[in-house]
Amino acid sequence: MNNSIPIRKIIHVDMDAFYASVEQMDNPALIGKPIAVGGSRERGVVAAASYEARYFGVKSAMSSIVAVRRCPKLIFVKPRFERYKEISSQIRSIFLDYTDLVEPLSLDEAFLDVTENKVSNPSASLIAQEIRGRIKDEVGLNASAGISINKFTAKIASDINKPNGQKTIGPNEVIKFLEQLTIEKFFGVGKVTASKMHLHGIFTGKQLKEQSIEYLTTHFGKSGQHFYNIVRGIQHSQVQPDRIRKSIAAERTFTKDLSKEGFMIEQLDKIGIELEKRLLKNKVKGKTVTVKLKYTDFTSQTRSKTISEFIQLKKDFFPIVKELIYQEKPKQSVRLLGITITKLDNEEDSKSVSAQLKLDF
Repeated sequence: MNNSIPIRKIIHVDMDAFYASVEQMDNPALIGKPIAVGGSRERGVVAAASYEARYFGVKSAMSSIVAVRRCPKLIFVKPRFERYKEISSQIRSIFLDYTDLVEPLSLDEAFLDVTENKVSNPSASLIAQEIRGRIKDEVGLNASAGISINKFTAKIASDINKPNGQKTIGPNEVIKFLEQLTIEKFFGVGKVTASKMHLHGIFTGKQLKEQSIEYLTTHFGKSGQHFYNIVRGIQHSQVQPDRIRKSIAAERTFTKDLSKEGFMIEQLDKIGIELEKRLLKNKVKGKTVTVKLKYTDFTSQTRSKTISEFIQLKKDFFPIVKELIYQEKPKQSVRLLGITITKLDNEEDSKSVSAQLKLDF
């Protein structure tokens, strides 16, 4: 590793098939069986799948119809988010025994900065092992972990030995590890960017690392600097205990497709009521309103409008929702609708401050 690169000890803990595992823990009759949380056999989307279901190719965000086609004996279970939040809170309390620098990404995963920790253990790997053991003993669930010098590498590492395993990428191993990754694994590289990189002969981290900063900024704009840094293990993003939420959303999948704008407005009105509750609960307002439409063929479309004032109440954002729906006739029947508010009034520019340390991983 380059000695100028700030090094920290970061753990990414990721629960294994969290929702599905909670359901199997609470209902032993489901243990060992392929289950999907969310949706139903006829309708909806899989929120989570047990490893038994994943064996057949069932994945989260997959339509129920496709999931059943892949696994005819799939068992659907209604989600119980209050229960998942309860379990997530128990897990987080374990994290806080080791460090206050805990950044939840969702109910089932979080980053922990244990560069300095409450148990005076110099080994991040041993801390991760201890945390996973406590989660198993005190909560009853399996967790996997990745340990490395920054959030990106730790998150990638946590997938390597799943389920119920961990992987440490030490300071001297990071560059070689990143060089071997496919380009799609890197933060900021979506399908469009990946296709563009492929046209430039960039398929792996090693090939990305061979490109100069001038080349990357010329062909990938401002993102070029990010790509140049991240493939070299340079990522200054800190673990943020009070992670700023950047959007508030609500959506609904329907048992029957909606074919007329009037029916869509009626359903969006109900979604808008829920969204207002969430905005008030989180004490945020926003300037950008986005409507999401998912069609019968599972393709999606979003329509957005940004205004000059922050809004929070349904009476203020719903006229914009209607305007977005009526601006263009939906190309076909709709199976899902959603509303998202972004450009929130809680967004701040955060500066990263890192200390250079010699670490024992």
